[in-house]
Amino acid sequence: MSDFPISPLILFGVGSSFACSGLFYHLYQEKKRELVKLKEIPVFRPDYRLATLLKSSPHKRLQYVAVEGLVEADEKPLTSLFVPRCYGVLQKIKIVEHAEYWNSLSKTWCSRPTNRKETNNSVPFSLICPDSYISDFQVRVQDPSEGSGYFLERVYHRVRRAEDGLANVVLQGISGERAVAMEESEEMLRVGSNLTVFGEVVLEGGHGRLRAPRDGREYVLVPTDYKSFIERHERSASMWKMLTVLTGIVGASVLAGIIYDTMGKDDRSK
Repeated sequence: MSDFPISPLILFGVGSSFACSGLFYHLYQEKKRELVKLKEIPVFRPDYRLATLLKSSPHKRLQYVAVEGLVEADEKPLTSLFVPRCYGVLQKIKIVEHAEYWNSLSKTWCSRPTNRKETNNSVPFSLICPDSYISDFQVRVQDPSEGSGYFLERVYHRVRRAEDGLANVVLQGISGERAVAMEESEEMLRVGSNLTVFGEVVLEGGHGRLRAPRDGREYVLVPTDYKSFIERHERSASMWKMLTVLTGIVGASVLAGIIYDTMGKDDRSK
């Protein structure tokens, strides 16, 4: 019999392919289980059907549901600081000054952000039925800051380069720092945008109120409708499934080639 012809690099490649395939399969199964749980959650719109169900439920409460609708301000909405005719119910404005300081050891200028300023504004808001401009029943969203998920939209972003004026030159000479740029950004939850909220809903004063669940389940705000949210998770599951199959095929193909080549050499050596 001839010497074993397989290099350690090939063995490592085959092992890595099967290891990746196993990892991707595990992630695929986790995503499938997550999808099953998501699809078991009742989904409602802020309409008469939800109102009727709340009235007939014990304590006029549904412990964990998904409510999808359009964002509507309960009072005067917030106005964008930078974008004309842009209104919202949540607003985050960030201003970051970027500067450079002289590093005497490396004899170079090193960058660092300074003077971070952040402003957060909000007004109470509700979800209304997407296909109705006038809703007899609406669901108020309580304490969105307690919810997980990133549901703000960036409506403005600009970086202003600093000018090499006299003040900057003087500051550079005195402190060893120089201004580089000013970065401004604004994020909002806009009026009229789609929002799906997973949480506990109760009936209060003829309207619904969404809040963080009392049973410890996650309070989630998603900046899209429920169908798009599920489709995104399904695409993620399909991606892990495809990677599982692909890496498994690569590993199996290389292993089959090694076995075929080894057996052929053994037959020729006889």
